[in-house]
Amino acid sequence: MLIDEFMPVYDVSDAVARVVEADVATTWTALMNVDLIDVGRKRPLVAVLSALRALPDVGHHLLHGELPPRQPQHLGLRDLTTIPLRQGGWVLVGLREQDEIALGLVGKFWRPVIEFGRVSSPVEFRDFCEPGFAKTIYALSVRPLGPRRTLLTGVMRTATTDEDARRWFRRYWTLGVGSGAHLLVNGLLDVTCEMARPSGQ
Repeated sequence: MLIDEFMPVYDVSDAVARVVEADVATTWTALMNVDLIDVGRKRPLVAVLSALRALPDVGHHLLHGELPPRQPQHLGLRDLTTIPLRQGGWVLVGLREQDEIALGLVGKFWRPVIEFGRVSSPVEFRDFCEPGFAKTIYALSVRPLGPRRTLLTGVMRTATTDEDARRWFRRYWTLGVGSGAHLLVNGLLDVTCEMARPSGQ
């Protein structure tokens, strides 16, 4: 898998999976078309967690007399790579059509206002080793289980670049961020299943 190529060694990992009653092509199309904002509408806890995480950044902008960045009306997985790096834009680590997509992000996630690492390519992501940061990958894949059944999987991994970052990240993860990431990907997979499911089922 792409995640193994780009992050074979890591500090924390989590995975979720669903069996989708649809073929691979239909499931992949649904995954690529999922609106992450809609996931928040359909899964209120995901929206609450996202809002709480965004509050410090909103406050930071307001204290400096700036308007927070406008929120998009629609946000698909591919759209994450169009967000400016300084605002938390993800890197497309790899894409295999109707198979797997992997997205990467570098930052000091434990800070109230996240400082993001400036990486803009898969190679820069893989080779990034500046002290004090964490690198995370979200990989989503589809695998056939039969003509009309698909295994949809989400894997999240994070690796830190030094011992100081490792200590900070482990505190951050232990305080509930791990369960938040789990809920987010669970919601994404649930909505993908709903979109892929044939009407009437």
